[in-house]
Amino acid sequence: MKNYFDFKEEQTWRNFVTRLVLIIISIALIVWAMPHDNLSHFHIEKGKPWKYADFTAPFDFPVYKSDDAIRAEKDSLMKAYEPYYQYNQEKEAQMVKKFQQDYVDGIPELGPEYVKIISNRLHSLYQQGIMSPTEYSELRSDTARMIRIVVNKQANSVSIMEVYSTKTAYEQLFQDEMLALQRPILQKCNLNDYITPNLVYDRERSETSINDMMSSIALATGVVQKGQKIVERGEIVTDKTYRAIESFMKENERLHEDNTQNQFSLLGRILYVTLIILGFTLYLSLYRRDYLVKSRKIMMAYALITIFAILTGIFMRNTFLHVYILPYAMVPIFVRVFMDSRTAFMAHITMILICAVMLTHSFEFVVVETVAGLVAISSLRELSQRSQLFKSAVLIAIATMAINLSFDWMQTDSLSKIDYSTYNYLIVNGITLLFAYPLLYLIEKAFGFTSDITLIELSNTNNQLLRQMSEIAPGTFNHSIQVANLAGEIANKIGAEAQLVRTGALYHDIGKLTNPIYFTENQSGVNPHEMLTEIESAQMIISHVTEGQKMADKYDLPKEIRDFISTHHGQGKAKYFYIKYHKEHPDEVVDDLLFTYPGPNPFTREQAILMMADTVEAASRSMSEYTEEAIRDLVDKMIDTQVNDGFFRECPITFRDIQYAKTVLIDKLKTIYHTRISYPSEK
Repeated sequence: MKNYFDFKEEQTWRNFVTRLVLIIISIALIVWAMPHDNLSHFHIEKGKPWKYADFTAPFDFPVYKSDDAIRAEKDSLMKAYEPYYQYNQEKEAQMVKKFQQDYVDGIPELGPEYVKIISNRLHSLYQQGIMSPTEYSELRSDTARMIRIVVNKQANSVSIMEVYSTKTAYEQLFQDEMLALQRPILQKCNLNDYITPNLVYDRERSETSINDMMSSIALATGVVQKGQKIVERGEIVTDKTYRAIESFMKENERLHEDNTQNQFSLLGRILYVTLIILGFTLYLSLYRRDYLVKSRKIMMAYALITIFAILTGIFMRNTFLHVYILPYAMVPIFVRVFMDSRTAFMAHITMILICAVMLTHSFEFVVVETVAGLVAISSLRELSQRSQLFKSAVLIAIATMAINLSFDWMQTDSLSKIDYSTYNYLIVNGITLLFAYPLLYLIEKAFGFTSDITLIELSNTNNQLLRQMSEIAPGTFNHSIQVANLAGEIANKIGAEAQLVRTGALYHDIGKLTNPIYFTENQSGVNPHEMLTEIESAQMIISHVTEGQKMADKYDLPKEIRDFISTHHGQGKAKYFYIKYHKEHPDEVVDDLLFTYPGPNPFTREQAILMMADTVEAASRSMSEYTEEAIRDLVDKMIDTQVNDGFFRECPITFRDIQYAKTVLIDKLKTIYHTRISYPSEK
């Protein structure tokens, strides 16, 4: 078997590997999300002031035409474009010959001369040219449209009005007066079977012609020379300026397609992100090593940093999205709720520094979002009400708009030059922060946390389980409330999580709901233990821990609360029945496990606080007198016994904390059981 030290070494190594994998995954995802072109991404609006620093051309580049201008030129050329059609000379001979063969004996009811007339009319139609109805309809929409008919490698321009479709050719056939008079008879001959397209679209020649026309369009209208100033900060962005900046970004993107530059750019991004992430990890290892042991908490912190870095990369790839819409302050809010203020600030700064490198206006972004994070942390020092999140969102929006306004006033000489659209984004940012409350619930479920809001909701005595306890086991309910008050005061005194221990105290005895009459606080004269043996009684008392675990699972209580149920007696004994059994069976070897709670012993300060408060409060109910000396002796005896029995060896509680706990318990019990003065009776 592995000894304790081997197990601890293996666990430490496993935690190290987990952290290393988590860091590598975070770095890989962030680097992947960052814009790979390493370009300056400007958010430009025509007619608005230029809000960045003065911009000078770093190299020569052409000023490209806008997509609309190029599209207009293409449309203009396409109007003059003449598609090519091959003239099929054999089609006419085939169709005319077929007609003459079909009516070699003449057309019924008509003279033989009609075969010759129709043959001549078909010849005239085929000479003009016949195309398919679909192509003819598309071209005929523009009556001035010309096409090129290729005959023996010679192309001639012909108006679309001079050719026919199969349908119009059939109608043209009856324009002849003699044929028109005999139309009812000729319609029985299905003359449209002898009219078929002899103009076939020449795709190869047509596409070549189009490509030649498109290649003649000039993509640029001029050149910006290196060192030429394009725009100054605060200057209104004109159409010309807009085109120059857009051209710079396009040319810059083309230049950065070089593989060597891309490789160095990638290495730079990897190094930058790695150093920032390692800095945050170093902070945790130096000042919050307890979080490194709790993998769920560091997973949440790294996940939040990574998610917002990915979102920033997505926003930077879409110029119509502004990064100020992203609620970056959610990161310090969530980290503050589930961890602590200092770690929340470090996580926020880490995320901001990573996201800032993707932006052009990084300095203003860092300042604005740092202020947002500080306001979020300071406004949520203790999250106990839903309204705090709303107030925090409002304060963050006001603070960010104020700091952004200070930048605008410092960098402009006129209020008209201020870009007020930024303030709209900051207002939207404040609104999106309101989604922190529902997201808080998702993070709780995803990482297995329990927030103060959830604890407060569980502490509501109208909660189904607590209301059930007050009705079925009122003595246990009152005991739990007293223990919650005592434990909460101790936690406040030594700096533990007061809300957590209060909630745990309310639920620590819920297992007594199964058989409430077997516990003295719920009895009223009848004691069912008189009909049981000491072992049976001990098992009944001990069972309230296991029954409590079952009820906690049934009502889906958080793990932190379930831990209070299993540890509030630790691995102690049901001493009353244990000692009584010893006295009645002095010569018998007693199986201690029959009288021992399943445990485990407390492994957090809050669990140790609950054990002390629970034991002292229960013992205080059996005191014969409530003098200060008696209360002090009781508290010292009960807690010193727990210390000596080793109940607190596995939890990080100090002797100083225990002494403070004793002081609080003594003071509170003196207040609860204070001596009242006797009122004189009236004669």
